[in-house]
Amino acid sequence: MALRTTSKMRSKDDAIETAPEQVSQRKAADARYWLQVDRQTKRSFATLEEAETMGLGIKTAHPIVQVSVYDSVDCTNKMIEAAAAAEA
Repeated sequence: MALRTTSKMRSKDDAIETAPEQVSQRKAADARYWLQVDRQTKRSFATLEEAETMGLGIKTAHPIVQVSVYDSVDCTNKMIEAAAAAEA
């Protein structure tokens, strides 16, 4: 079987700087507070109150799952408890 020889030269139109942007399935969380369900980040929020409200809604609908709010600046986790969900 004969091998083909190919040119290693690039044309002047091909610029290295114009490479296409990498597309990823993962989306970086933009806001400070991340809502996590069973340790999987579902959504990010700008304020703690918004994240807790959404977490309480999930915890009341599905009390068996673990719901927490992660603070990406202070690196702390706050668990949403079933008792707090029952009071709401």
